[in-house]
Amino acid sequence: MNKYKKLALNTVVFAIGNFGSKILAFLLTYLYTKYFDGAFVFNTKEILEMSANMLIPLVSLSITDAVIRYGLDKNYDNRSVFSNAVMILLAGAAGFLILSPLLLLYPEIRPHVPLLIGFVLCSCFRQLSAQFARARGLVRLYAADGIFCTLALFLANVVLIAKLKLGITGFMLSNMFADTASGLGVWFIAGHRRFFSRKYVDKELLLTMLRFSLPLIPTAELWLITGFSDRIFVKYMVSPTEAGVYGAASKIPNLIAMVSTIFYQAWNMSAIAENDSKSKSQFYAQVYDAYQAMLTLAAGGIIAFDQLLSHFLINKDKDPAFEHAYLYTPVLVIAVLMMCYNQFFSSIYTVTKHTKNSFWTSLVAAIVNLVLNAVLIPRYEVQGAIIATFTSYFVCYVIRLIDARRYVPFRVSHLRFVVNMAVLFLMCGFVMMTDVRSLNYGTYKGFPPLLLAGGLLLLAVFNYKPLLATAMKLLRRKK
Repeated sequence: MNKYKKLALNTVVFAIGNFGSKILAFLLTYLYTKYFDGAFVFNTKEILEMSANMLIPLVSLSITDAVIRYGLDKNYDNRSVFSNAVMILLAGAAGFLILSPLLLLYPEIRPHVPLLIGFVLCSCFRQLSAQFARARGLVRLYAADGIFCTLALFLANVVLIAKLKLGITGFMLSNMFADTASGLGVWFIAGHRRFFSRKYVDKELLLTMLRFSLPLIPTAELWLITGFSDRIFVKYMVSPTEAGVYGAASKIPNLIAMVSTIFYQAWNMSAIAENDSKSKSQFYAQVYDAYQAMLTLAAGGIIAFDQLLSHFLINKDKDPAFEHAYLYTPVLVIAVLMMCYNQFFSSIYTVTKHTKNSFWTSLVAAIVNLVLNAVLIPRYEVQGAIIATFTSYFVCYVIRLIDARRYVPFRVSHLRFVVNMAVLFLMCGFVMMTDVRSLNYGTYKGFPPLLLAGGLLLLAVFNYKPLLATAMKLLRRKK
């Protein structure tokens, strides 16, 4: 099969499985802002969720990344890859349980520590089960599981939060239920049991997998720090309420991350498969051009409809502070766009097994983010945090643009990048100049929407060629 068609087919499969599930997860923001008691409680939920996300790489030793890399590689036995991963995860879980009393030192999560432990362990299990299914090429099962898991999460949230009014406890229990049901479902349907046995444990491969995955632990932590530290700064330098509003506003830019994640799941598989190909540089260039064009158009669309999205997806009844959340969204959209570009370049580090480079480039981004947060937030408050986030991702992009292409050289259009960024920032300015009081049931009454439509049209004109070229590749039979 044409490698472009294979990539497109996998992307469609992942899109079918992920789009519905991601939209459901996205709609949960409305439920949380409606039933949680204001922005302060929403911020507590965000802190618990972020705490779990920071603990998961530590507990799992990021071994699920190694499962994908070595599970897709035909040079390695899948039984050994999976058995090694299970043993590593069990060891990580045991260590986590022993050290878990340390979580009590953090006052804001202290009342929820038992649930946080369960959240982390259930999530680790689900990730391992689902990612091994993907490594085995069971992409349809993996996609179907995405829908099932989020549907289970959505229904559990409705029952426990909307009906039983359990608040934060309901949120944590919902995630534990969904992850456990998903992990067990994939485990039994895919027949993972026959791939796991202590006799399949290969110590040499186990050490190889650990050398690959261990640098990804600080990498994951640094990205989380970069993405979440601004909320901590805002909480203590501005107010907990503004931190909650900022957290809610950040959900809308995650639509970009949703599109990127769907593509990245398919791309990672294709990149590993094409690692030994002589034409991989051309393949990377073509795919990256289309990827950049697709995400840029998506970012422009979200910025253009930012106020409408905020109006319908962020409930303002519990706390009127959510009313101005739309002001924080536009530049955050561009920041997330930069993060997605960084994700593409990180695939090169994964494929070529240079995961240490992922670590040090992420370290630079985290340092830039922390320094700029400390400098900008006291003066510009929440917008200062947003500028710091964008700048840190941009710095990382520049470094990876140079460094990653040493391992897989491919062409990148710098002119297209500059023009896209300029148009997107202009569109941000148009949105932020609109007074929230001019909004009426999600319709524009203030700043003319024609300027935003013009920005979208300009982006479409400037980015249609890479998408058209990729479409032509899909129509060809030869590779």
